[in-house]
Amino acid sequence: MSTPLDRLSLRGMRFDCIVGLFDYERNTPQPVELDVTLHFDTRAAARHGRLAATVDYSRLLGELRFILVAGRFRLLESAAEAVAAWLLMPPSQDVQRPQVERVDVKLSKLVALSGAAVPTLEIHRLRSDFAPVTEHKSFGFVDVVFETKECGVYRERIHPKTVLPTHVHQHLDESELVLGDGLLLQGQPVAPGVAHTWPRGFPHRYENVTDVEQSFLCIDRPAFIPTDEVEVDMPVEKLTRTEPTRFF
Repeated sequence: MSTPLDRLSLRGMRFDCIVGLFDYERNTPQPVELDVTLHFDTRAAARHGRLAATVDYSRLLGELRFILVAGRFRLLESAAEAVAAWLLMPPSQDVQRPQVERVDVKLSKLVALSGAAVPTLEIHRLRSDFAPVTEHKSFGFVDVVFETKECGVYRERIHPKTVLPTHVHQHLDESELVLGDGLLLQGQPVAPGVAHTWPRGFPHRYENVTDVEQSFLCIDRPAFIPTDEVEVDMPVEKLTRTEPTRFF
């Protein structure tokens, strides 16, 4: 009989976000509560005392808040599935962490029924429940984390010494959270944990200036449309940024 995996939990996370089907829910953020439990082997971290050998729960808190806030999900089921899919993703070169094998996700809408009851969804997922989908691009790779028609969650990985060219979208809004510590955004350094939202028609560009693959988490609303990513010829020095938000 196999030994049960170790468990790391984050409980009582509360975020204000758009989640729901009705008009008032689409226009007004409401509080949700999120609990997650990650099942993985913690022995390497215990023996060597390295944060890269375990899960950085401060970073993880910010990643999950970004997914729920930027995703603007219509159903609790979609939001919980996106969270589970992200927690089970393989680690990237620039953000080392152990591979999580199983997750438990509990998500509640605290005021949806005006205090009469608290709608709560609990799901349990294994790594084998998600078939990896990775798209090869000229700049690197795009890992498809989760998609519905209304929203797509992706991890974009840029090859060393490579540019993701300046481009715009005309039919979707895009939010991006920087994960690695070696990217230039609009030609200037951008720190991990910083997110920007790009309205339709807003040009943006990334460059990896390091010798290691660098990544960011991207959420498109609606899900990514391949023909909607249009490269534009604009000098880097003329590119501007939208207002940043720090998530970790």
